Formats: sequence, C-alpha cells, structure tokens
Amino acid sequence: MDIEAEIRAMQLDSAEDNNGVVNPEDAKLEEVEMTDKVEEEGIKDEVDTKYQPVWAEPKVKDKEVAFLEDAEALDEMETEKKCHLNVVFIGHVDAGKSTAGGQILFLSGQVDDRTIQKYEKEAKDKSRESWYMAYIMDTNEEERVKGITVEVGRAHFETETTRFTILDAPGHKSYVPNMISGASQADIGVLVISGRKGEFETGYEKGGQTREHVQLAKTLGVMKLLVVVSKMDDHTVNWSKERYDEIESKMTPFLRSSGYNVKKDVQFLPISGLVGTNMKTRVDKSICPWWNGPCLFEALDSIEVPLRDPKGPFRMPIIDKFKDMGTVVMGKVESGSVHEGDSLLVMPNKAQVKVLAVYCDENKVRCAGPGENLRVRLSGIEEEDILSGFVLTSVVKPIHAVTEFTAQLQILELLENAIFTAGYKAVLHIHSVVEECEIIELLQQIDPKTKKPMKKKVLFVKNGAVVVCHVQVNNLICIEKFSDFPQLGRFTLRTEGKTVAVGKVADLPSSSST
Repeated sequence: MDIEAEIRAMQLDSAEDNNGVVNPEDAKLEEVEMTDKVEEEGIKDEVDTKYQPVWAEPKVKDKEVAFLEDAEALDEMETEKKCHLNVVFIGHVDAGKSTAGGQILFLSGQVDDRTIQKYEKEAKDKSRESWYMAYIMDTNEEERVKGITVEVGRAHFETETTRFTILDAPGHKSYVPNMISGASQADIGVLVISGRKGEFETGYEKGGQTREHVQLAKTLGVMKLLVVVSKMDDHTVNWSKERYDEIESKMTPFLRSSGYNVKKDVQFLPISGLVGTNMKTRVDKSICPWWNGPCLFEALDSIEVPLRDPKGPFRMPIIDKFKDMGTVVMGKVESGSVHEGDSLLVMPNKAQVKVLAVYCDENKVRCAGPGENLRVRLSGIEEEDILSGFVLTSVVKPIHAVTEFTAQLQILELLENAIFTAGYKAVLHIHSVVEECEIIELLQQIDPKTKKPMKKKVLFVKNGAVVVCHVQVNNLICIEKFSDFPQLGRFTLRTEGKTVAVGKVADLPSSSST
C-alpha cells in the first residue's frame, strides 16, 4: 500500500510542476513546427501563384494545347516508331506458308524452345512430325488435325528497322474468301512456292491456287512480292540450282501477265521453312554454293514502305468486333490518324461513337497512324450493331455509303457457258465487305491496247475483256473511288468458288449518303 501511495504522490507532483510552466524542449519543438507550417504555406502560395494563370485561361486555349500535344504526339509516333508493314503469306495449299511463318517467329525470338518442344510432341502424336512449326501459326484443333490453314493467322515480329505483322492466309480453294480478307490488309506479299517435285506443278497448273492467289494479291493492292521457293532441303531438290531456275523461269512471265513489274516489284529467293535455312542469316556456301542474294529477313527489311497520309480523313474498315468493357472493333487504318477521345462515325449506319482506347499490337497507345493494325474501344454503339465491312470514319469527311456504283472490270475467266452481260450475278469482295451484286448495265468496252473506249455498243463480253459497267448491291456498302483511296476502291467478283473478274471503283453516284 505504501509503495502505491508513493507512486501516486510522484505522479501528482510532476503534474503540478508542468502546470502553467513551459518545458524549454517542448517550446523548441513547437517553434520548429510553426516555422515548418509557415514555410509550407509560403511554398503553397508560390505554387498557386505560379500555376494560376494557366488554370485561369479560357477553355479554348486548353483545346489548342491539347491539339498541339496531339500534333507533337503524332510527330513522335512518326519519328520514334519503327515503320510497320503487313506481310501476307500466300500460295498453294501445302506449300509451307504456316511453317515459314512459324519459323520466322521462332527465329525472331517470339516463341521459346519449350513451346517448340511441346508442338513437336503434339505433331509426333498425330504422326505428322514435319508440321510442328506450322502449329505456331495454326492454332485451332481443326487446322492441326487437317494440316491446312482455315482462318487468317496473325502474329507480330520485329527486325532492326521494321515491325511486321504476319498474315498467314489459307491456301485451300475452299477458303479463298478468308485469303482475300487477309490480302486486303497487306502491304507486301510473300508467295510461298514448294520446290518439291510435283508440288510446284500442282500449284501452278490450271486450278492450282498459286495462280489465283497472285492475281488476287495484285488486285487487292499487294504491290511488292517476295517469291520464296521453299522446301529446298527436300531430297527431291537438294538445293538444286536447276530446279530453282526452272521455277523462276515459269513464274516470271505469269507474274508479268498479272500486272507485276518483275524487275522492280518482285524478288525470288530460296529457303527451307522447316529448318530455317536462308531466313534470318544467309545460307552457308557449303549447303548452297550458287546463292549470292539476301536472306528472307534482309529482303523484307529492304522493301520500301508505301507512302501514307497521317493527316488525311480517317478510314478504318472493320474486320472483327467483340465485347470487352465496351465495344471493341479491329481493323487496319487505311488513311488518317486516330486519338483517344476522338469522335468518329461508324458507317454506313451513321452511328456517332467516341474512342475510349486505342491498342496497337497488344499495347495501349494514345494515337495511331495509317498502316497500323488496331483494336479500338468505342462507346455509343453496341457490338451487335456492327458488321464486318462497316468502316470507322472521320465525322468531317465520312466514307461514301452506296448501293450502286460505276466500275471498270477486267474479266479473268468466266465459268463454262456463262456470258458476262447485264443481269450477271456474283459475290463482290471489297476491303472487308462481302456482298452479293448484280451487273445492271454494260456502258462501254475498253480496248486493251489503246486503253480507250471502243465506239460500238456493248451487250456482252468474254474472257480477258475490260469493261465499264454499273454494279448494284442489295445493302449499303462503304466504298471510295479508286483514284481517291486505292485500298477502298479495289474489288474482286467471285462466283461458285472461282474469281471471275477484278476491278476498281471508277465513279460513285452524287447522291451517295455520307
């Protein structure tokens, strides 16, 4: 009890001592705190005065500042980024397109050894040992079981100067419409030809897809072509110069007749897609002593990027759409630039939308220019209101939406007993649009030699003819004149699984809804 009393007395004493008397140490602390506070307030005032004029300015200035920032961002985008190219792999079924595409991804470090080992085992289990590289591009089970590409595979890789998107198009004739959608997004084409005995002949002969793919690629705007002779390591070839020269000599006249300038726009080179020879590095002289040209990566790098206008009216044909925290559309920008926050139109249904986010090669970006493959998240439209073939376009100069137009057509090869005349029906493929159409009227036939209209009235035309005609479709489609936007003014006509004509939009009705 005594101890407790003592403690209580001590506590009371200390309380009395402090009562009304300031401890000098405490006073010091308080002083420091006060000066800190004053200093903080002073800094705050300074900061406020510094930044006040900017916030006080009218809103118009904000917009100007934002616009300048966007312009700067656009310049940055132009200078800093590597240039971007879409490469479509085309050719006859089984020529080795997916294998070459898979090998490119492996060599450029996009696929690791572990994944390759997994694919090797999977291919072995299916008794298809040589297909494992193609599994990198052919991702769904149906493609792996059959060993043929059905949908257009998509992948990205980079070299020192360029970013590439590989579009692996199907070679089978049943899936040509899918190949068309792939080639319509491409800047350059890699035509893969099998060097193996018998396989080149099958692809090149009448009915083979090598011919049709070349004609379609040219029509769809693939201006530069790398002709890759694959399977050079096959035991029937063994890097034979005779076989390579034979293929080149047969392909050159055909490429010329399809409209390619073989000297300027076409380059031949031998590779082995399965083992990757002459792809990333030049082929060893011990394997192929006669080849002195570039390897595939060097050839791709040396191709000049087509000129594009980042300040033109915005055009992005929609190839796909899905829901992901809003409506997301996919496509390739054919003209102009897009920024986060832009107000745009979805044509032909004139839906006003706002850009919430822009994604380029999986990365979120503030803005993107022409030639880029984008995913754009939109508000103001539901996913079910968008169809493949619709176009995301600027509000100021929207794309034309029409049900009829004037076209210049070149007839390639009609079906037996078919006559090309008014009333002829076919399926029209233009950028990502697939629509049934009818020829309403033949206006004039063009003389292929003089390129001038013939005087006599034309009622029907045969294979090889060039004709100007009126074309009508059932639903509104978004197109442009070829002279204004080549990528949105080129088309093909197909019927019963065969390409019968290629053409360009010559004129649009003046009343077309924009």
